[in-house]
Amino acid sequence: MAAGTATRVYPFMPGGAADGTKLISGAVALSDLTDKPRFGLKGGGSAAWLAAQGIPLPAVNRIGDHRGMRVLRLGNEDILLLAEDAGETVADVKNTWHAAVAPKGYSSWREEGWAWMRLSGPRLAEAMSGLCALDLRPQKFGADDIAQTRVGHIEAVTFRSPAGFDILFDITASAYFARAVAAMAGHTDQHRGHS
Repeated sequence: MAAGTATRVYPFMPGGAADGTKLISGAVALSDLTDKPRFGLKGGGSAAWLAAQGIPLPAVNRIGDHRGMRVLRLGNEDILLLAEDAGETVADVKNTWHAAVAPKGYSSWREEGWAWMRLSGPRLAEAMSGLCALDLRPQKFGADDIAQTRVGHIEAVTFRSPAGFDILFDITASAYFARAVAAMAGHTDQHRGHS
């Protein structure tokens, strides 16, 4: 079967596992970026192979940029390329990797196994403080920092995006995460009404 002939179904799409689950908007907004291109490499040779392609690698738990992609270094040999607006760039890297000989690490299937969500809105800071135990205020958690922690009661990777916070987690928890965010946003609204 030729690659790319089948249309992927993502959780919040019609027919997806989270179809019908509401993505909240307003003071706290949740958007789904799961269908955006990304590519993860893991294991021995991953970092060296990416560096040989001219992709600058940041320190562990930091973010770099390369030709419109965000380069997330989750471990010494665990790197994720996110291409919200640079799909061709990540496709080129992926195609070059598939054609390369070892050592090159192995695909970590992040595009298949992880949901990619974005939280934004004017009450974002309050919502994130209820969803995550870490201090994510700008003076403690910078624009190039990555937190590998729990967000909304699930294991996740989170970092700042220009619009808010991006959160990556096991795709099977998509509906649960959306409900947890909605519950926190509702609690935030109620609490604000009583103050």
